[in-house]
Amino acid sequence: MIPSGRVDPVILGHLLGQHRDLHARLLALRADFAPDHDAGHAPVKAIRDRLLELRDHLREHFVQEEQGGFLEESIARMPRLSVAAREVVAEHPRLLAELDTLVDKLPTQDVRDDSWDEAAHGFAAFTEHLLAHERNENAVVQQGYNEDFGYGD
Repeated sequence: MIPSGRVDPVILGHLLGQHRDLHARLLALRADFAPDHDAGHAPVKAIRDRLLELRDHLREHFVQEEQGGFLEESIARMPRLSVAAREVVAEHPRLLAELDTLVDKLPTQDVRDDSWDEAAHGFAAFTEHLLAHERNENAVVQQGYNEDFGYGD
């Protein structure tokens, strides 16, 4: 039996797996947008498809968060976390909208020019915002479960 206040290792593994998958997606896209990746860059359609897959993944992840799960359990364990959890959830629409804007502004041609630089900067900004969101989410969950997930935050 798992001691009261401790995270079920299966549940923790699921959360960590979701975050690993998200980071792998971000790293692949970062390589696509890298300026020194010109010689063998992915076609714009492939990049657009990966961005849309990331959006679908995030939407599903956010729905899970909003319908219960770690944040809700953290609040149940420590009600004072409800404000921080609401702030985390409130970021979801903004993050999805930011990703939608990035997809909409993605150049339509495979030519690397100033529009690609703008898209790369947009992706870098989105990544920073998403990782900050993840740090905030982890902080709430870690406080609620009194667990250090090993992310160095």
